[in-house]
Amino acid sequence: MDLRNICFTYCPQDQPYLTFRLAGWGEARLYILEEHIARVLFLPQGKLTLNRTWMACPHRELPWEGRDRFDLSGFSLPAYHVESSQDMTVIETSTLRVVVAHHGLRLQWYARCDGEWQPFARDRQTQSYNFGQWGAGIFHYLQRTRSEQYFGLGEKSGDMDRAGRRFRMLTIDALGYDAETSDPLYKHIPFYITRDRQQSVAFGLFYDNPASAAFDLGQELDNYHGLYRYYHAQSGDLDYYLILGPGIKDVVQRFAWLTGPTLFGPKWSLGYSGSTMSYTDAPNAQELLLQFLEDCCRYEIPCDSFQLSSGYTSIGAKRYVFHWNTEKIPDPAALAEQFHAAGVKLCANIKPCLLTDHPRFQEVQHQQLFIQGQETGQPCIAQFWDAPGAYLDFTNPDAIAWWQQQVREQLLEYGIDATWNDNNEFEIWDDAVQCHGFGERIPIGLIRPILSLLMMKASFEAQQAHLPDKRPYLISRSGCPGMQRYVQTWSGDNATSWKTLKYNLRMGKGLSLCGVFNFGHDVGGFAGPAPEPELLVRWVQNGIFHPRFTIHSWNDDGTVNEAWMYPEVLPLIREQIRFRYRLLPYLYTLLYRASAYNEPILRPTFYDFECDERTFEENDDFLLGPALLVASVVEPGQRERQVYLPQGPAGWYEFHSGQWHRSGQTITVAAPLERCPLFVKEGGIIPLTSAGKNTQEIQKDLELRCYPPRGSGESTYELFDDDGETWAYRRGRYALLHIRMRADEKQVLLHIEQSGDLPSPYQHINFWLPSEEQRPLIVNSAATQTGQKVKL
Repeated sequence: MDLRNICFTYCPQDQPYLTFRLAGWGEARLYILEEHIARVLFLPQGKLTLNRTWMACPHRELPWEGRDRFDLSGFSLPAYHVESSQDMTVIETSTLRVVVAHHGLRLQWYARCDGEWQPFARDRQTQSYNFGQWGAGIFHYLQRTRSEQYFGLGEKSGDMDRAGRRFRMLTIDALGYDAETSDPLYKHIPFYITRDRQQSVAFGLFYDNPASAAFDLGQELDNYHGLYRYYHAQSGDLDYYLILGPGIKDVVQRFAWLTGPTLFGPKWSLGYSGSTMSYTDAPNAQELLLQFLEDCCRYEIPCDSFQLSSGYTSIGAKRYVFHWNTEKIPDPAALAEQFHAAGVKLCANIKPCLLTDHPRFQEVQHQQLFIQGQETGQPCIAQFWDAPGAYLDFTNPDAIAWWQQQVREQLLEYGIDATWNDNNEFEIWDDAVQCHGFGERIPIGLIRPILSLLMMKASFEAQQAHLPDKRPYLISRSGCPGMQRYVQTWSGDNATSWKTLKYNLRMGKGLSLCGVFNFGHDVGGFAGPAPEPELLVRWVQNGIFHPRFTIHSWNDDGTVNEAWMYPEVLPLIREQIRFRYRLLPYLYTLLYRASAYNEPILRPTFYDFECDERTFEENDDFLLGPALLVASVVEPGQRERQVYLPQGPAGWYEFHSGQWHRSGQTITVAAPLERCPLFVKEGGIIPLTSAGKNTQEIQKDLELRCYPPRGSGESTYELFDDDGETWAYRRGRYALLHIRMRADEKQVLLHIEQSGDLPSPYQHINFWLPSEEQRPLIVNSAATQTGQKVKL
């Protein structure tokens, strides 16, 4: 198509969207979905390549067959004003303005700031979209500036700021990846946030397209077009959402709302979870598994769950999903009973692919439950881990039913508590291979990551049906936006190195900006040599502050990463894990708020302190919730650490010593091997309890560590608790402590109230103030001493 002839016409009509038509090509639609969310949808020849979505489904149950892309339920659809001329159309809400140039359909976006319209995004002014002039493929080009920063794209390597890099959006099994440079990895999250250092507006772009894609954020240069960035998908539809902040925090929460709430998992999911491939790969697997329980007791390591790697399914050297190797594990039900008696749950590894010599392959093939080769009616055979195999088709209701039956009969009825959905990247590389599509066949190239999502949903619903009153816990390696509805995740099979520790931390912060809040990393490193003692200690110190805390390995040298693998540092590791358990009231409240309010559990420092430009400098710090600043040590031999204390509060307290520091400065603090530097912002309240052997040990006493303003000020905190495992909290069976702290020159006042139908689980509360604090503490009008137990 001649670029000179690409001129759209605005077509007014009585619809909840604006239509722009190009003769001989098709139309584009612009939706104003919310005051801060707009959507642009292209319809070549008036049609969609894929007429449904599984990733954008705000605040609703996700239908198996996906949500119709034209379904606007769940959105408020606010009123907007339109003015149109021959050359352009202007659309305005109270907060958002978009100017559509009819020639080339170039969009320019504005946000209302202090009563003025401030431009914040603009399509490339030469060519911005593909109307056939570039052949096949989906393209979206935007202008960029050298002052822009880009955050997101989910689980990606390297620094948090993606500017200047190019990333592929593809799901693969990236065993032993380089956390600084490898790409692609395990997840498909086509969403990123733009921030311009010279402006006050941040915004997100979400491309609702599961097809393989690439994002170039300034690596490519072409003199004819100026500075630009672009999105390119091999197939699918151009259907993108623009999410206006104005702050990064606003963008993150709105994207999480758009793609679905975080699952509120059981409290035990926040405990330490043991794992290693070595146990279940060994011929005496059951002996080693029971030895793990004994070692946890012997070495006084709290533990709540253990993740059974796939070796329990082996026949010879290969793995066969839903098959129990009874030579290794003679009695799976008895094994589960022994773990439960120790207060430890079992999570079993399952995979969506059956090897061609799987004992049940012919049965599943006869029922046509596999993804089928194009026009052959036969299973599409692809390379899997051990050998060729065929993937189950989770867009086929019969395959879903078969899978759920196996989960129930081969796992749940034996006493297995959770599913670990692994190796679910669906690496079938003939994009024309057809999936069932719930009766309307779909090429796999259009929905590869959706199969991962539907696998999770199938496992989730099987677990929920088995124990309807209990909140399920699941794990998944691969996924896409929406996965947070069903699972906890991790950053895949990382490599053992100091560099991995450093860049996994940054990878996790980027993932947390993309609505996936419940995650962690394999502590100690999965592939490679055993971690040296110092590295293991530092990795544990970092890992205890992540929602998922698991030491997991498949070491090349045959060693096993265990908390007690180095006697000389065992006391340090034990104390760090026990500290994790002391923090559980704080962590559990964060998990609840992630589910209820779309708040990240772990976040970069700029998330809460965006007005402080220095928080955008690459660093190895992060916030755990709104109050705790964790300064991880990621360099060998480091015993001091420079830490920048963000501006916002007047100051920060060192957690362990109580020493106060003025904010907005870089300080040098001790970083002994025993712990990493940890700070609490002024006004913060941190709840702690004693550390038991697992979360099932009910702790009666609560410690509230209060860090009051040094002058006058006020802060609030809400502590959530419930029975830890059921859905009863939705019916009001919870205990929510509302804590307000006010300080002036004379005293520190705490006022505590409780709401919810559940009695407080804590019989006494012990209050703590920094040692330098001289003002008296008044709790609900009664004078209280630091360290004094109070019954409320």
